[in-house]
Amino acid sequence: MGLVENASAAVLSGGAADKAVDAFLRTQPFQGVVLIGKAGKPIYSRTIGFADIEAKRATTLDTPYAIASISKWLTSTALLKLVEAGKLDLDAPITTYLPGYRADTGGKVKLRHLMTNVSGIPNGFITWTRANPDPDLFKKPMTTDQAVTLWCSGDLAFEPGTKFDYALTNWILIAAIVEAVRGKAYAEAMAELVIKPLGLTRTMPADPVDIAISYRTLEPLVRQSNERFPFMAASGGYVSTAGDLLKAAHAVFDGSFLPPARKKALLTVGWPDQDYALGGRVKSLFADGMPRVFAWETGRAAGYRSVLAHRFDDQTTVVLLNNTSITQKAMDEFAYALFAVA
Repeated sequence: MGLVENASAAVLSGGAADKAVDAFLRTQPFQGVVLIGKAGKPIYSRTIGFADIEAKRATTLDTPYAIASISKWLTSTALLKLVEAGKLDLDAPITTYLPGYRADTGGKVKLRHLMTNVSGIPNGFITWTRANPDPDLFKKPMTTDQAVTLWCSGDLAFEPGTKFDYALTNWILIAAIVEAVRGKAYAEAMAELVIKPLGLTRTMPADPVDIAISYRTLEPLVRQSNERFPFMAASGGYVSTAGDLLKAAHAVFDGSFLPPARKKALLTVGWPDQDYALGGRVKSLFADGMPRVFAWETGRAAGYRSVLAHRFDDQTTVVLLNNTSITQKAMDEFAYALFAVA
């Protein structure tokens, strides 16, 4: 398809990192951004292919991509800022913050349950949309409170804390709690709590004009839309760049953006068989012949695939952003291979 490439590096250019990228490109139709950093500083970058294939608009380091569930990690960071400020308690029932929510279930479900995806609240969005198919659904106005009533208020599917269910509705409720506590729209609260303080100038809950286009397939070339309501941003609605994600990872994981107790809470695994902590995963992987601890955030929405992975002992970060619907497993294996050469 006449792919274009650009590479730059402070340390790794022309070496093992390029070989690892080349090996991946021989087997996968990856287009997007590869960025490796140490202590928040880029040491290797490479852009492959097009942000818009039809227009032949080349991918750049500043190209924004939808980051899908990496949004959960940003949201959890904001929630822990509110905990530190005394505005939230992870172990309070959600009716503390949503007094209009049904008391029988809301009195059992804690904020921590929502953030760990173990609340038991069923995903009413899926069942409702299957029963009420509407191609124009996302063009219709709907508030967060309306979504909570319509999709997030069903009978518990299981007792909170007893089963993992990666449900969108957990995070719609979280958005409602943020709005209730802050008295403003979720996106405004996120901007004040996380986005602006971290200096994330290219991270936003809506698609900018220069976003990379999402592709369902390359042969034939088929675009894939990524429509969503604003209240879905907490779960998977944010757009970002590789540079912003590197900056955020270093500030949150290595820096003092969160005080030690809150950082520990963010990184404590609450559901071990999924390596799931609060809004993201923390797992042990082998590196240098030894088990090392990594934060491992991933995102998948429409044709977008993303990885934000961070190794704690040496402060290495790998960011991958893609728009061609390759498998998330392939993305994870690619990121792991890059840690081996960083």
